[in-house]
Amino acid sequence: MAPSAVFMEPDNLLTPKEKNKLRKPVVEKMRRDRINSSIEQLKLLLEKEFQRHQPNSKLEKADILEMTVSYLKQQSQLQMKTAGSFHKSSQFDFREGYSRCLQEAFHFLTLHKVRTETQTKLLSHFQKSQSATTEAAFSPGKPSAPKQASPKDVGTLWRPW
Repeated sequence: MAPSAVFMEPDNLLTPKEKNKLRKPVVEKMRRDRINSSIEQLKLLLEKEFQRHQPNSKLEKADILEMTVSYLKQQSQLQMKTAGSFHKSSQFDFREGYSRCLQEAFHFLTLHKVRTETQTKLLSHFQKSQSATTEAAFSPGKPSAPKQASPKDVGTLWRPW
């Protein structure tokens, strides 16, 4: 049998449909190669985790993907628990610090025997703030939003200037 030469037409003579027919297998191979490469990278990244679950076994691609999803879910749940406890801890620290600051200010203002109108107002304000902080610390639920000053409170607001 004599060798035959395959005649390839230049690109400009091919119809778009013929170009797509020629390109499709190449594009598909590139897509499969990307998928396989990513699965191999997952396998390398999570190799210790895979060895813990299935030591001495050859993992199929589906196994690698399933175990990766499981691992990511586990990490996500762990992260949410950690973030939740940090948030609660920081809220407690804030309330504790605020309460301590109010106590110190109250103590400082009560040291002086002579009371001015300003001292009396500040002490009254701190006592209200202290009771509100104590109630907020022991009441479950959402933290309360800061109160907006009503128009009648604006007139009685003490300002040092």
